Order: sequence, then C-alpha cells, then structure tokens
Amino acid sequence: MGFIFSKSMNENMKTQQEFMLMNSRLQLERQLTMQNEMRERQMAMQIAWSREFLKYLGTFCGIAAVSLTAGAIKKKKPAFLFPIVPLGFVLTYQYDMGYGTLIQRMKGEAENILETEKSKLQLPKGMITFESLEKVRREQSKFFIDK
Repeated sequence: MGFIFSKSMNENMKTQQEFMLMNSRLQLERQLTMQNEMRERQMAMQIAWSREFLKYLGTFCGIAAVSLTAGAIKKKKPAFLFPIVPLGFVLTYQYDMGYGTLIQRMKGEAENILETEKSKLQLPKGMITFESLEKVRREQSKFFIDK
C-alpha cells in the first residue's frame, strides 16, 4: 500500500518538476523577447532622432555654406570657406546614421570585436559574483551583525 502511494507521489513530483521547468523556460523566453523589443525600440528612436537632427543640421549647413560663400566672394578671402569642411563631415555622419549603412557597419564591427577581441570586453576584477556583492554589502551595512 505504501509503495503505491509513494509511486503516485513520485509521478506527481515528476510532473510538477516538468511543469516548473517548462514554466521557467517560458518565462525566460518572454524576458528575452521583451528585452529584444526594448532594444529594437531604442534603436528605432535613435535612428528617428538622427533623421530629425539631420533636417535641422542640413538647414544650418545650407545657410552657413551660402553665407560663408557669399562672405568669401564679397571679402575676397577664401578662408571663410574653411568652416564648410568640418560642417560637411558632421552632416555626412548624420546622414549616414539616419539613412546610410553606418548602423550595419557598426554592427559588423561589434560582431568582429565579440569574436576576435574578447579580452577587451572583460570587466575589471572579473565577473560580479554573489559573494563579492555580499562582501561589499556587509562592509557598507551598519546594521549587519555577524553571528
């Protein structure tokens, strides 16, 4: 009689463990999906910001280029054209960020770093562990009493 009861309990426990495993896996998948959704939204906002900034910067650069060119012609000093060069670089960067392939190139470079330069990604003193956190917490806590 006890054997039948313990066999039923073991089966119950096994199904419970399988359910818990499936539930934790589902929870992890949801967390990963949520993190990816948040990452995608942040990237979309960054690209949208870049595109919006490009409009204002393009307007500024256009007005500056016309004004500086007119000033260079009027004063007969080609030095007035010099600021157009750095402004052009900034404008090109913003265009590449908003509409070009800058993000794909950055992604490729990041993947290359992850594959070939792992040592540059290491945290100082290694990964944070529970023990190291507890040690810091104990040192900072005024109420902690060791028994």
